[in-house]
Amino acid sequence: MSEDQKNVSGESTEDQEPKKSRSASSSRSAGSSRSAGSSRSAGSSRSSSSRSSNRGAITGVLSAVVILAAGGGAVAATSMVPEPSGGTSVDIRQADVPAGRALAVCPEPARLVNGTVVGTDADFSPVSTTATSALNAVVLSNPAGTVPGSSVAALGGDLVARIAEAPSSTPPPTAGPPVLAAGVASISPLTSPAVVGADAMGNEQASLAANLSYSATDGDLRGLAATQCQPPGNDAWLLGANTAVGRTAVLNVSNASETPATVNLELYGYEGQIQAPGARGLLVAPGTTRSVNLAGLAPGESQLAVHVRSTGGPVAATIQQSVLRGIAPGGVEYLSPGAGPSNLQVMSGVDIQDPSGVKTLAAKPGFADAVPALQIAVPGSTDAVVQVSLYGANGERKIPNGGVVTVKGGTVATLNLDGVPAGSYTVRASSDVSFLASARVTRGTKAEDATDLAWSPSSARLGSQHLVAVPRGGQKFLSFGVPEGRGTVSYAPVTADGKVGKSVDVDMSGGTTSMIELPEKSGNSVVAGYVVSASGDPVYGALVLGKQGRTDVSVVAIQDAASGLQKVPVSVGY
Repeated sequence: MSEDQKNVSGESTEDQEPKKSRSASSSRSAGSSRSAGSSRSAGSSRSSSSRSSNRGAITGVLSAVVILAAGGGAVAATSMVPEPSGGTSVDIRQADVPAGRALAVCPEPARLVNGTVVGTDADFSPVSTTATSALNAVVLSNPAGTVPGSSVAALGGDLVARIAEAPSSTPPPTAGPPVLAAGVASISPLTSPAVVGADAMGNEQASLAANLSYSATDGDLRGLAATQCQPPGNDAWLLGANTAVGRTAVLNVSNASETPATVNLELYGYEGQIQAPGARGLLVAPGTTRSVNLAGLAPGESQLAVHVRSTGGPVAATIQQSVLRGIAPGGVEYLSPGAGPSNLQVMSGVDIQDPSGVKTLAAKPGFADAVPALQIAVPGSTDAVVQVSLYGANGERKIPNGGVVTVKGGTVATLNLDGVPAGSYTVRASSDVSFLASARVTRGTKAEDATDLAWSPSSARLGSQHLVAVPRGGQKFLSFGVPEGRGTVSYAPVTADGKVGKSVDVDMSGGTTSMIELPEKSGNSVVAGYVVSASGDPVYGALVLGKQGRTDVSVVAIQDAASGLQKVPVSVGY
């Protein structure tokens, strides 16, 4: 029986009592292993240090409010002074807003929703006995080689691992090239949501990346799932959800702040926006995660886009998507937010299998979604005519159906990419109407065997010093795409001992994609991440994960680089 048949309630009723972490010792090496205790109830106790850290995360926002309030005071004071006959013009000034503490919120490992019945026969048990999970975090130093104070904490605030102690002073950068170092933490198993945080240094936000990976070789949630832990926000779009028979989509919304968050969900399907009772006014208490089974809000939707908006505290949202075809597992993946609505969406790391095997599999009952595809959502009321292009290792590849699809306003549509030769691709989609997009990747061509799936969300073009955390073990690839022009990509390994290795440069011509296999070690140390930069024309990238000899697959888009001190325009006048 599918998960949707077993549990179609709108919200998970699972409220677990928080478990405090048993380890709070320093963790800077790859070998450190700790368990983050579950912290899901609103009553979770939080340490004073975590409260100050969370408070630091919103320092920039509060500073902006103070500045704007001061501006408002200036307006009031000016209005009481008689205006000269010729009027007065006041220049718009730029006010500095200091960088705040960097945060990355990691969801809990994949789990079965409430109501699942465990069978007595191990061969047909929906519960995995081989599931493993791990959190890998990397914090980059400033150009002088000083690593900012950083740590891993449970969502409720209890310390799990110290990545780096806060420096007593911050030496200024020396002349010459930067000397980079890193703080690294590896925690396995992870049992609940966690928060990785790093202090700002010299009005520059810390460069931070964390990756949560899940793997299982048995059970209903067999497969590989991974996601970059994300900074909290108040607006996010998630594509790729499926609540049809045999498909389970669980939305997890985590609030790592000290302010309650009120979350409203907007759901879009094949026929338009879905008005679902219970999708608005969802309260997420500080230090907790709220789980919603999307089948209870939008049942039977094979292509579902979710718009998550919050007021009050910022939140981090992911969807745990899994597929079960009869008793055969069809894969598991985390759906992460991609780029917001735009006229251009680009996805890299779209690895396509042999088209003949995919076509044969898709013809079997229940396997229509076991093909590579592009999902497109148009949030506005205007129809979008979307032009889709594929770029592989040897240039552009034509899409059999022409690559043009019309999507009605307020709906979600899917463009299958079957018939495309096997290879790794970058997908470029454009329209004169704003839209969203995400690409589905599938593995496995035999109906009697387990298959897996992944989703590559759209991402922003690469710039300078993006940090990518990678899991330990398995196959790892960096996929880079240059839709047009010419670009240069450089990537440097970050090892578990905190060293940043020599960068490798890759010159790429326009209209191509490069797939680079990554080693497990650099020198004698395990690789924990990469520092990626790009120059020239727009370059896009993703991390592609797999397991040797298995159909497991997961794709993670490369996140934006850290931001430094920003300026807010302050206008004084009337």
